Amino acid sequence: MAFLHSGVAALGRSFAIDMTQFWVQGIKVILSLLILTILTALAGGALMTFVGLELLFTQPLEVVMRQVIVNTLMLLAIVEVLKTTLTYFSEGRVKVTFIVDTILVVMLTEVISQWFKEAHPFQWAILGGIIVTLALTRVIAVQWSPTKIEG
Repeated sequence: MAFLHSGVAALGRSFAIDMTQFWVQGIKVILSLLILTILTALAGGALMTFVGLELLFTQPLEVVMRQVIVNTLMLLAIVEVLKTTLTYFSEGRVKVTFIVDTILVVMLTEVISQWFKEAHPFQWAILGGIIVTLALTRVIAVQWSPTKIEG
């Protein structure tokens, strides 16, 4: 009876290990596809920004530069998402600072687009509050980072 019990326990442990390996491999496959998707989007965005320069011949310079700035900031946000994905791929966890950095870049893009639209003061106050909150979150995340505590 003890032999049967130990055999069932060993089978259970083996199944748990196999499921864990299956999970890890599945995550790696999905993250690889995600990284490929992000790189494709980044390349496509850079290409479309470059192609958009043809507007220099038909639109005022201010309009073209505004579009280049907004597109570039969005591409930088995609780079931050890529950094977050690669960090998860290599370390198995997501760093809060990378997520906050991504959101900060997107929010700065929004600030610049609102600047060009001449937004109302209430909208500026909301954007300012969000950016200050994100900046404080980033400072706290860096100050009390698990890697800082471990190292």
